[in-house]
Amino acid sequence: MVTRTVDLRSDTVTKPTEAMRAAMASAEVDDDVLMHDPTAFRLETEMAKVMGKEAGLFVPSGTMGNLISVLVHCEIRGSEVIIGDNSHIHIYENGGISTIGGVHPRTVKNNQDGTMDIDLIEAAIRDPKGEIVYPTTRLICLENTHANCGGRCLSVEYTDSVGEIAKKHGLKLHIDGARIFNAAVALGVPVRRLVQAADSASVCLSKGLGAPVGSVIVGSKEFIKKARRLRKTLGGGMRQVGVLCAAALVALQENVLVMLDGDHKKAKLLAEGLNQLKGLRVDVDAVETNIVYFEITEDSKLDAACLLKKLEEHGVLVMPESSTSLDV
Repeated sequence: MVTRTVDLRSDTVTKPTEAMRAAMASAEVDDDVLMHDPTAFRLETEMAKVMGKEAGLFVPSGTMGNLISVLVHCEIRGSEVIIGDNSHIHIYENGGISTIGGVHPRTVKNNQDGTMDIDLIEAAIRDPKGEIVYPTTRLICLENTHANCGGRCLSVEYTDSVGEIAKKHGLKLHIDGARIFNAAVALGVPVRRLVQAADSASVCLSKGLGAPVGSVIVGSKEFIKKARRLRKTLGGGMRQVGVLCAAALVALQENVLVMLDGDHKKAKLLAEGLNQLKGLRVDVDAVETNIVYFEITEDSKLDAACLLKKLEEHGVLVMPESSTSLDV
């Protein structure tokens, strides 16, 4: 009989700590749509400071944060964004930038380490002389860490290089930083340095940081002013949201170094152990943060569905990726 469940499906299944729950219970609140919630203001100010940007805005989800950011930078319908073909915005966010914003994605192949080749990014930028037939390129998006590439980290040097290309061509740069703090801890650099070249970034609070809900987007004061209006348009304006922001403040102040570094070490240890099991294969060197992808080898008698069931019977939950691979 299973007496304990080990849930390895995703870092999104984290639970708020007792300190977070206490902070939520005692949070000072007001109407955030009217910009009067003091706890929301504290969180947004603190996140902007940590990220090295002028201002921040709390949003209900990372998907909304990315959507708002793209729409602010691509105000004119028919704009084009250069984005990784294996990125979260392109694959897992319901095509919102197109269906809601009228923004056209131009994909560039993601390498195994989550990067896109600099020359391919530059080659994807539309020639303004062809505007009679082409969309107008206005934005480049990066993802750090890159989830579908196994939580790989984009370096400061790489991000700066993309930023230089953006500036050269008069474009904006947005970073989907759902796990940007994981990247900062793994690389040993201040998080603000990882987004220094970016015009905006989104940061998830409810993954490894452990808060129950939300993300914060950061950028210039003018960017956030436009983002606030779009948040209301999309139904993301909430009233006494300080109850949620209080938990996020605890996460930001207490969990970054303590929790994330430990998660990375455990992920590496797990990868090394899985790689020693017959019938499983893990690229251990590719495990840089808190995501582990493992494959079932061709000579194994199991497939992913069968292994998933066996693990569940023993109280271990994992996420299937395909018929031959899973992630934890």
